[in-house]
Amino acid sequence: MPAFVSLSNLSWSTPDGTPLLSDINLTFGAERTGIVGRNGTGKSTLLRLIAGGLSATSGQVQVSGSTAIMRQDAMERLDETIADLFGVRCALDLLDRAEAGLANADELADADWTLPARIEAALLRCDLTVGPQTPLVTLSGGQRSRAALAALILAEPDFLLLDEPTNNLDRVGRRAVIDLIRGWTGGAIIISHDRELLEEMDAIVELTSLGATRYGGNYSAFRQLKDSELDAAERDLAHAEKARRDAARRAQQAAERKARKDSAAQKARAKGDQPKILMDAAKGRAEASGGAGTRLRDARREAAEEALAAARERIEVLQPLRMDIPPTGLPSGKLVLRLDGVTGGYNPDRPVIRDLSLTLIGPERVVIAGSNGSGKTTLLKLITGQVVPQRGLVDRMVPFALLDQHVNLLDPTRTLRENFRHLNPAADAHMAHAALARFGFRAGDAFRQPGELSGGERLRAGLACTLGGTPPPMLLILDEPTNHLDLNSVSALEAALAAYDGAVLVVSHDDRFIKSLAPDRTVYLENDAVSA
Repeated sequence: MPAFVSLSNLSWSTPDGTPLLSDINLTFGAERTGIVGRNGTGKSTLLRLIAGGLSATSGQVQVSGSTAIMRQDAMERLDETIADLFGVRCALDLLDRAEAGLANADELADADWTLPARIEAALLRCDLTVGPQTPLVTLSGGQRSRAALAALILAEPDFLLLDEPTNNLDRVGRRAVIDLIRGWTGGAIIISHDRELLEEMDAIVELTSLGATRYGGNYSAFRQLKDSELDAAERDLAHAEKARRDAARRAQQAAERKARKDSAAQKARAKGDQPKILMDAAKGRAEASGGAGTRLRDARREAAEEALAAARERIEVLQPLRMDIPPTGLPSGKLVLRLDGVTGGYNPDRPVIRDLSLTLIGPERVVIAGSNGSGKTTLLKLITGQVVPQRGLVDRMVPFALLDQHVNLLDPTRTLRENFRHLNPAADAHMAHAALARFGFRAGDAFRQPGELSGGERLRAGLACTLGGTPPPMLLILDEPTNHLDLNSVSALEAALAAYDGAVLVVSHDDRFIKSLAPDRTVYLENDAVSA
């Protein structure tokens, strides 16, 4: 039987009973399917339901064939080794005992002598030349991502389940993922905001508050259909607004006619020109007719309001997010940042940054580039003071903000409003709500805590707390800012940075994002060398 994944009337709610997924009906076969949707719509939850890591509140998940999942949090197991990540520690220990002559006959029968060669091949396919006993803590984030991908290759499942597989990866790593997906002959269900990777898909499934919708084709085909849907939804909204106005106008006209008739009837009754029995009968007929007319008008008004609410909800789902950043007032010739002969890193004997000098003047935009493990994140920590240089000077001349991909600036014990006011002490509650709303956190969202948010929502909250204040920092330092952001949020961030008048220092492997940023220059970190 061909491998497949089937979801029937699948629903899942958070522990407090809040619905996240409702009545999802989807079938996945031997094709590559991209899962997209705004942050918080349940993409990662859906993948965990398919993998069996969560149980559905209602409905059914049916899987025919084997699956292997690579999740966003797979990179946090820093106390483990490559062998632990691959799930082969015991099998490798058995081979070691067998080679030492310590294994019994039953154990020798279970020994997989091809395993070391297959592990090496899987790692090499992801451009890694490390051994199975290598601690994950010694690898960069991108190298750990490649190792997790190699573990999936070794497992050879019928279905790959990938959650943001290109996050943290350099150009070589991203190419490895794309090449793997392009040549994959089984099924693959992939959550991603990576537009280049999504172009390799056979189908796109979008999750929204209205449910799940499948679109045939790659991301470009999906985007074209979504743009058409938005145009149609805007026409429907305009029609619904006109229908409501028309219903209200007709109701007002009917009320005015009735008032005139009632006034005329009262005057006729006062004159006494007709017998009372006839006037009472006429009044009864008028009241009955008026009551029926009122009920009809009320029904029409209610239908118009419902149609308008549905049209607005559709627009809310389709309408792109906006992020508005106030001006910083940074002068064009202002010295923003200066590094003079900086050397440093976590290992004093082998500093990853050596004798680096760098200056930023005015609203310059500088990209820090390099392969995984070349020291990009370490450099940002040296610049922001999280790591003290062994030699050299770091001078920060203007207010700055660092936003890392884990959004460590947010206090998990505070609400978003409390975090905003903590990071912007001059702001009152009204300013906090207004700033959060500009980044998509409206009304009660301000009282949510970071731990309740998806990875992308948390990053967007960090942007709101960092850039939503007045004035915002003159220097913005970003470490992989598009990681975990949904496609709408990436577009909104690109538009916001295009209007931002401060200086930007960014580490990113997202080529499209970098192109949108239009950097003034790029600093390359490679093999203990620096070039610009």
